[in-house]
Amino acid sequence: MSEARSTIDTVVWDFGAVLFRWRPRVLLAASLPSRVKDDISAAHWHEQFFQSFGGDWAEFDRGTVEVPELARRIARRTGLSEAEALAVIDAVPHELQPLPDTVALLHGLHERGLRQFYLSNMPAPYADHLEREYAFVRDFQDGLFSGRVQLIKPDAAIFALAESTFRLVPERTVFIDDHPKNVEAARVRGWQAVLATNGPAIRQGLVELGLVA
Repeated sequence: MSEARSTIDTVVWDFGAVLFRWRPRVLLAASLPSRVKDDISAAHWHEQFFQSFGGDWAEFDRGTVEVPELARRIARRTGLSEAEALAVIDAVPHELQPLPDTVALLHGLHERGLRQFYLSNMPAPYADHLEREYAFVRDFQDGLFSGRVQLIKPDAAIFALAESTFRLVPERTVFIDDHPKNVEAARVRGWQAVLATNGPAIRQGLVELGLVA
């Protein structure tokens, strides 16, 4: 283990597709069966509905749009009915199921005494659900949900807020996220970072940093 690696004492986790399952195309197929019938239509509605997690959905993540208005905006923009839009929005919490392998990594790092926080683009209604349903969410030392602070990744402001709120030392911090832009934003601030393409990639990244055997 190198000297640089041995100084890491803090892990900051993303939630969706890292600690919680997130399969938007599967979600859309289940919620909109009359519209999503194959891979091509799934890709179409994924882009139309979530707009690469920009647009209306980004404002929902940011906490500046609430569910009824979001459903109206999506319906006007896509041609879906408001009921169809609500069906997808309401199904999201059921899709967000814990991923056992990465939750096990979380627990293992806790046993090693590392400080652990979360930094998640998550609308407030979904954040409330996760806190109610999964006790391990309350075991973090602290965390930021975008919908509660009205900031979203990859904006520098939310990383700055995390640094001040969690009292982070950037070079002693590793960030785990599934979006390359978010990982790059963390690295620009001097954080270590792991791109979470899947569970094994997360483990390998932590192994390379000397945090997991």
